[in-house]
Amino acid sequence: MIEDPSGLSSLITHGVYVIGVRDGERRNAFTAAWVMQVSFNPLLLAISINPEHYSYRLLKAGGVCSVNVLGRDQQAVAAHFGRSGADKMAGFDWHEAPTGAPILRCSLAYFDCRVSHYADAGDHQIAVCEVVAGATLHPGPPLLYCQTGDMDGSSQFYQSLNSSYPLE
Repeated sequence: MIEDPSGLSSLITHGVYVIGVRDGERRNAFTAAWVMQVSFNPLLLAISINPEHYSYRLLKAGGVCSVNVLGRDQQAVAAHFGRSGADKMAGFDWHEAPTGAPILRCSLAYFDCRVSHYADAGDHQIAVCEVVAGATLHPGPPLLYCQTGDMDGSSQFYQSLNSSYPLE
């Protein structure tokens, strides 16, 4: 039987991250799940981002970002940075990475990155980023996208997957 492949995307495993961006004095952060390593040497990460979002403009202009790995108990953090709004960074403790990108202190770990180049990807852009620094901040298991339920409203399947396959 052939299924509609759009529903199968919930079976692709990936983590949940907060991406910090900066251009001069302007900073912002957003939640991303479409992040992956694409090279060992040099160490490169690919981040999918909607070019309509404010954070994309900061990323394009500033050329630096942080990839902050969220812990399994940080769904509220993911939800917070997944919304639009003025100064989403207020109320959170941040420090500056060597590139100047904002690092979320409560994250499990971070990667400090410089954008190498961009690629078109349908309704998103792929930022290919070279990792220039990084560190583990807190031990613990990472938050996986399938554990967030239907937090972003993108799939009717995540809630049932979460209960069928608890990742404990």
